[in-house]
Amino acid sequence: MLIFDADDTLWENNVVFERVIDEFLEWMTHPGLDRAGVRAVLDGIEAANAVTLGYGSKVFLHSLGECVARLRGRAATAEEAARISGWAGAFDGDRVELMPGVAETLAELARRHDLLLLTKGDTEEQQRKITASGLTRHFRGVHIVAEKNTATYEELTRSYDLEPGSAWMIGNSPKSDILPARSAGLNAVFIPHDHTWVLEHGELDPADEKVLRLSAFGDLLRHF
Repeated sequence: MLIFDADDTLWENNVVFERVIDEFLEWMTHPGLDRAGVRAVLDGIEAANAVTLGYGSKVFLHSLGECVARLRGRAATAEEAARISGWAGAFDGDRVELMPGVAETLAELARRHDLLLLTKGDTEEQQRKITASGLTRHFRGVHIVAEKNTATYEELTRSYDLEPGSAWMIGNSPKSDILPARSAGLNAVFIPHDHTWVLEHGELDPADEKVLRLSAFGDLLRHF
């Protein structure tokens, strides 16, 4: 069983958020804080909100508003709130940009193995991207969860009566894809992405032989 992450593994995602953040940092000047300082404040707000509110563009825009309030020492004005709301358009639409090699690689892998899709975030938003990708037909099951932790992988293993040692989690996030999957006894394939969200970073054990590291999605065909 091959289990795939979605955002930044199958299609581009975080680059959209980073483009908005670049515009936000350009706009959000603050005495005593440079761009890196403002970004650090935003990262802290996003980390806290991920725990209580979850993930997705709506939570992200909420975090931008909270960041404005934190830096300005007051609630966002109507004009500031309107500017933040305007960034919602960056996340609209019914198209996603597949990563190179994804379409043909998944089609071939689906002929050889059972595939699952496991993604976290806002259910409606994630389902929209999954549908837009045109990849649903390749997967035996599609799962959208609030968080990807050890318990998530253990539950998935029980649901499909999997032998953990014969299952592989494939993704770009050490925090959500690799480390919790390994904690649950699954093997993992790490395909790094240059723009992985900073809150998804994590340290992998270089001596862990159950983690396969690949540079491109298409390389999966050489191993599976």
